[in-house]
Amino acid sequence: MKHKEFIKKIVVGLFCIGGLASCAIENDIPYPIVEGAITGITVEGQRGESTTGFSSATINNSTRTVTIYVNDSVDISELQITQLQVSNNAEILPDSASCLEVENFPQSGFSSLDSISSSANTRMDFSKPVSFTLRTYQDYVWTVTVNQIIERTINVEGMQSYTIDEKNHTAVIYVGSDQDLSNIQILTLDLGGEFGEVTPINGGEVTDVHDFSEEGGQKFYVRLNWEPKDSRTVWTVFVYHADSGAIGSSSVFPMCVNAYVTGSVQSGQTPIIEYREQSSSSWETLDANSVSVSGTSYSATITGLTPGTAYSYRVSVEGETGEEQSFTTVQSVVLENGSLENWSEGSTVTGRSYYIPNAEGGDFWGTGNPGAAAFLDNLTTPTTESVSGTAAKLETKWAAIKLGAGNLFTGDFELSGIDGLLHFGRPFTSFPTALRLYYKYTSTTISDVYSQAPSYMESFIGNPDTCHIFIALSDKSEPYEINTTPSERQLFDKNDANIIAYGEYISSESTSNYQQIEIPLTYRATNRTPKYIVIVCAASKWGDYYVGGRGSTLWIDEMELVYE
Repeated sequence: MKHKEFIKKIVVGLFCIGGLASCAIENDIPYPIVEGAITGITVEGQRGESTTGFSSATINNSTRTVTIYVNDSVDISELQITQLQVSNNAEILPDSASCLEVENFPQSGFSSLDSISSSANTRMDFSKPVSFTLRTYQDYVWTVTVNQIIERTINVEGMQSYTIDEKNHTAVIYVGSDQDLSNIQILTLDLGGEFGEVTPINGGEVTDVHDFSEEGGQKFYVRLNWEPKDSRTVWTVFVYHADSGAIGSSSVFPMCVNAYVTGSVQSGQTPIIEYREQSSSSWETLDANSVSVSGTSYSATITGLTPGTAYSYRVSVEGETGEEQSFTTVQSVVLENGSLENWSEGSTVTGRSYYIPNAEGGDFWGTGNPGAAAFLDNLTTPTTESVSGTAAKLETKWAAIKLGAGNLFTGDFELSGIDGLLHFGRPFTSFPTALRLYYKYTSTTISDVYSQAPSYMESFIGNPDTCHIFIALSDKSEPYEINTTPSERQLFDKNDANIIAYGEYISSESTSNYQQIEIPLTYRATNRTPKYIVIVCAASKWGDYYVGGRGSTLWIDEMELVYE
């Protein structure tokens, strides 16, 4: 018995030396990489793209930053968050110095205030950028910046232009030479923004003030909406005669089939815009519905132009015609290998071949084939099952350890471990109005969700798979880098600030025959020139997460850029 106890102690001692001793020093079992990200956020007073030119919340996954714009109706020093959604059920640790009640701030994401406790307090001081730590197995620090937009606008009868000096609290208004400075009619004087308050220092209403003939101008009290009732700042308003006539300056930004004219005009006047091809002596008058006037600014869209053509235009106001100016529309560009007739072959380091949707030596189009070929057959292949000649067949397949979605895109692909590192975009400086193509689609049931995909995607199983086709024009200085590695995931963001125009087509409906579709491009900016074109076609919309249905197949043929 004693002998057995002795042997047992030796065995236990050896086990502790060989195993438990090392565990006592450090637990070297790695935690899984589960990223915590802000996927949605809304605050009170938030402004959207229709009013500011900015998306409602710009989320940048690569820098872990969020930028939000709010109007002047709210106090950003105690701004309420009405929605905060995060990935992978991450724990939320807000900056305690910015919280009004850090102990009552929700520790998990919420889709609305109704979904959290009535005692919760989501108000924070956003007068400077605020950090949030999202905790999974690791900590991910995000920074949220809130910018307040105070739109100070002025309009008086006969006004040609105005300037505002927020630092010195002054405004200078310029009116036509025929305006009586002692009898100025104020229409709008929003020096405190849309929601602010402006009152003359001598009492009464703003519209009661008419005499601006004195050298010292007129003084007004200005209070922002969220400032205390007894808070007020003195502003001085001056009115002078302008040197120019009723017609101010104008500029034009030509695209391929459109040109955007902007300029200034005396308040209360509507400009008449005429244009012609320089080879023609006949002027056309732009329809008045195509001209928009706001105060002393106007904008107009000339449509139906011919790409690569020289034009002249002129602006008239009240019988006065401005100087004739010229512009040349941008030449249209044909989509390289849009018919998908040209294919070549490449090979992996192990000698396995794969298809490339370009002529020999071309690099305009890319696919995930270089990566897929290392594990299985090509995901994207040429096929004679086409509208004409050759088409592209994109099929979603199981690739040994996870799903691979058939894809086709402008750019290139390289394998990073067992994941993909892609670059979306090829040089491009034209202005198409749409992408036209033929497609057909076989949708299967979503069967596979990768273990490192966001947890909410588990609910996708059993739903029909979805194809996704999109086109974007970008003035980013380089192509978009796409990384599908879960711990470093960086995907394409259609709301990226560099996107000038965007259009997409999404469908889960199976079609037995080819159908022609046209994806219109919606331009978010009419004064910026693209540097890259991004076109992406995928048999499974969530393929970047390795989620989809085995056998989902998208056929693409006869792609072309439309200029109409």
